[in-house]
Amino acid sequence: MADTYVIPGLVVILLLVLILPFAFKAIEHQLEIFLFIMGVSAALVSGIMDQHLIMKALEEPIMITAAVLIAGILFKLFQTKLQAGIRAILRVVPFPVFVFLVVTVLGLVSSVITAIIASLVLVEVVGALRLDRKTEVNLVILACFSIGLGAALTPLGEPLATIAVSKMGGDFWYLLRTIGVYVVPTVVALGLLGALFLKGGRPEAAAQAEGPGLIEQEDGESFKDVIVRALKIYLFVMALTFLGDGFKPLIDRYVLGLPSAALYWINMLSAVLDNATLTAAELSPAMAPAQVKAVLMGLLISGGMLIPGNIPNIVSASKLKIGSREWARTGVPLGLALMVIFFFIVVL
Repeated sequence: MADTYVIPGLVVILLLVLILPFAFKAIEHQLEIFLFIMGVSAALVSGIMDQHLIMKALEEPIMITAAVLIAGILFKLFQTKLQAGIRAILRVVPFPVFVFLVVTVLGLVSSVITAIIASLVLVEVVGALRLDRKTEVNLVILACFSIGLGAALTPLGEPLATIAVSKMGGDFWYLLRTIGVYVVPTVVALGLLGALFLKGGRPEAAAQAEGPGLIEQEDGESFKDVIVRALKIYLFVMALTFLGDGFKPLIDRYVLGLPSAALYWINMLSAVLDNATLTAAELSPAMAPAQVKAVLMGLLISGGMLIPGNIPNIVSASKLKIGSREWARTGVPLGLALMVIFFFIVVL
């Protein structure tokens, strides 16, 4: 395709991805299909749609989808025991402390158990709590920020971390040494934020924990629903693969080579694009340590701002039916606040 309309075409697609889910409820409710169409469009406009990319897009989601499907079935089978366990914990642990532990522990252990497993545990725990809607959404978003950050501490946690270690030629603890001093305190701070500001969202599980009754089972999710959710996540990850590769001409021309301060803010694109693709494109062993930190922190923080930004966001939003606007109301202000804070700490 002629280079004259590749870049303008990709800019239009990017604007559509950023605007349409917030403008039309029909698109918001079918976000997976919309992003898939946009991803295929980006790949076609870039002229990179070939057998290799199609096979990559078909294979990339398999592990994630399998994990979501198996975990969904297991949680469905043991849901009653999970709820009983949460009630037992809430008899001895105050709800604010419970929130702190959920956000902080899942964030820190995600680097070992992977971001996918951590997010699957999160949605089941939050679902069993039966919180009011606002508290539920805010808790999930805080925890997803925490998981997205914490999973980057080892190459086991998420694809971004694996690619970063490979590109930089680092050992297993390279990322912990490089950004651990920023990530660990932030994960703890997110836990404290949840404990302080969500303490009023008393869960039904806590009320039931104080009495002999059982929580009435209102979650009518069937095994069919579990399978449908896994298929939606497959399509979501497939869409992000097409989007990430499709936008490479735009990234190569206008993003690579920018100074670290500019890269830091440009990496807010990872709120809608695959941050692993951006990591692979931007990181280089020739970079100074400060540049590496700026790139990684920009990608990790902005990944929590919108649903497509991270696998934990996608899994949680799919299971708990959180819409793009619901997510953005908390995710964007929180992400921007963290971006400003770390701009002064890391970049300047």
